[in-house]
Amino acid sequence: MADSSGRVLDQLFEILKARRGGDPDKSYTAKLFARGRPKIAQKLGEEAVETVIAALAETPAEVVGESADLLYHLLVLWAECDIEPYQVWKELESRVGTSGIEEKKSRKT
Repeated sequence: MADSSGRVLDQLFEILKARRGGDPDKSYTAKLFARGRPKIAQKLGEEAVETVIAALAETPAEVVGESADLLYHLLVLWAECDIEPYQVWKELESRVGTSGIEEKKSRKT
């Protein structure tokens, strides 16, 4: 069985960071970085839409595949923005035990 602890996201993130500045002709990740943040954000949006479409009209396996694509592109965006996964994990941990409704209210200023 695959490691379901989430460590794979941290491992993938390190691989993605290593591809930054690489040869765009040899690495899709390097090509994304070379094209810049707007293209990375666009690809993330496309993958989010594809995930939604799969959730509404496809099989669970398709949702899994699209979700993996979505997470990959999110990690590329984090790397582009100099955001480390632990920062997001820390934010999520701070929300554990907090009502989603209350958490959203706390963001309004």
